[in-house]
Order: sequence, then structure tokens, then C-alpha cells
Amino acid sequence: MRSIMTGTAAGLLGAAALCLGTPAPSFAGTEGAARSSVTYCGADKATGLAVWAESAGSCAAALEVASAYTKAASSKSGAPATISVGETTWTCQERQGDPNPYRECVTDSGGRVVLTS
Repeated sequence: MRSIMTGTAAGLLGAAALCLGTPAPSFAGTEGAARSSVTYCGADKATGLAVWAESAGSCAAALEVASAYTKAASSKSGAPATISVGETTWTCQERQGDPNPYRECVTDSGGRVVLTS
């Protein structure tokens, strides 16, 4: 009886370790970047997509960018969009991921915001 309980406990701990050890996602063009440079900021309120920011921007700005892009993208079917948040201009478009597409917004100064499902 004790060996069954021990085996069950070990199996549950192993499953928990697999779930908790999920790495941050990797996006095209970031293969050489350190994982710590990508930060999960929350979900876009309109779409529910996860919003990620690279270290060049803050999460508050990333969520604003995501919201502005969602509004702009609703009127443009898959076409790139240029949006302004504060004094920063962002170029946004949908990209093909592996396997799922994602939305990406970038600035000339290196800012990057990614929306994923």
C-alpha cells in the first residue's frame, strides 16, 4: 500500500514539474536573445491574446500598443498597420509562427510587442 502511495506522489510531483517548467515562448528573430528579455504583460482586453514585450519597452506601453493595433487591425484584413502610442510610431502585422501565426509590432528604436494565442 505504501509503495502505491509513494508512486502516485512521485508521479504527481513529476507532472507538476513539467507544467511549472514551461519556458517563455520564442518568436521569429529572437533565437539568440536571452529568455529573460521577453516579459509576459497580460492579455489584450479586446482579443484575449497574450501580450509579450521585449526589454526595450514597458508592459504598460505594450498593452497600449496591443489595444491600438487591435483597433487598427479590425479595419485592415491582414495588412500591415502603422499606429502611434504616445510619441512612438509602431509598425504592426501578422506573422507566421511555428505552427500558429502571431501579431508583432516593432519600432525603429528596437521596441517589440508580440501578441500570441
